[in-house]
Amino acid sequence: MGRKTKIALATGVALLVLGAVAAYAYDSSQNDKIAEGVTIGGVDVGGMNEEEAKRAVRRQLLAPLRHSLKVGYDGESWVLPGRTLKLHADIDGAVEDALGQSRDGGLPGRLVRYITGGSVDEHLAADVTYSRRAVNRFVRRVAAEVGREPQDSTVEASGDSLHVVKAEYGRKLRDNLLTRELDAAVLNARADHTIAAHTNPVAPEVTTAEVASSYPTYLTLDRATYTLRFWKNLKLSRTYTVAVGQEGLETPEGLYHIQDKQVEPTWHVPNSAWAGSLAGESIPPGPSNPLKARWMGIFEGAGIHGTEETSSLGTAASHGCVRMAIADVEELYDLVEVGTPIYIG
Repeated sequence: MGRKTKIALATGVALLVLGAVAAYAYDSSQNDKIAEGVTIGGVDVGGMNEEEAKRAVRRQLLAPLRHSLKVGYDGESWVLPGRTLKLHADIDGAVEDALGQSRDGGLPGRLVRYITGGSVDEHLAADVTYSRRAVNRFVRRVAAEVGREPQDSTVEASGDSLHVVKAEYGRKLRDNLLTRELDAAVLNARADHTIAAHTNPVAPEVTTAEVASSYPTYLTLDRATYTLRFWKNLKLSRTYTVAVGQEGLETPEGLYHIQDKQVEPTWHVPNSAWAGSLAGESIPPGPSNPLKARWMGIFEGAGIHGTEETSSLGTAASHGCVRMAIADVEELYDLVEVGTPIYIG
């Protein structure tokens, strides 16, 4: 081997060594730099060191997510404050992972990337978490304020009339849908921060069309006019002139029901001063018993019964009971069942 050849070879070896040393030194200088093409939670952190990357992720990923959310329904609105969501991301772990991905591929591979300007193209998640309990608590609050119980159709009575109260549908928040929409909006800074709540209708158990079947028979008593009315399927069917309780022993006002029915009833005399020596006695059917033909109990000894004292009809003459002509009470007895409501006004 000639002298010139040796010199050239030595020079080449020296250049290779110098190049290797320079390459190693440059690679070492990149230890705390994230490779180009790496993102964390959609934030480009390529070329940044550890602290720069953390600041960028906090600023560009977390800060925009710390917004409040609003739910609206029928002109009302409710706000879920961002602070209650307790947003958190494992930024330290994500940046550490990004640095690790940047060092993959060995020194030769990294040298090629440095020389060619290549990138890693690694997209890392930031593992953002938030308080699902806060979301669920908020949804329950909205559900309680939006929800409405259905109202069954029913009957309002007075002494001389019946009025059908129409049924009303209720509503129930579609809470699972709202929860999903809130979950999506929490982690999407570009999402609409005002969400429209939706509800499902809740049908009443008794509709307006069905209410008559719930009240096949009904009685109303107007004490002022001494008139007892019998309603069938909420339509007036019979009207009777009756006697009611005298002053101080008035027939009780309010809504009651027929509690029991008897043919040719025994009179169980109340322990009251007006009963005199008969107080507490039981008088069997017969001439001494003022309860004639039929008995329909209403409330605490008060009831509807027949009377022979037809001259008292149309007056306040009884001791609290409702007196009827015998033919009328026999007719009414067959029309009503135990449980029939009676409104006394």
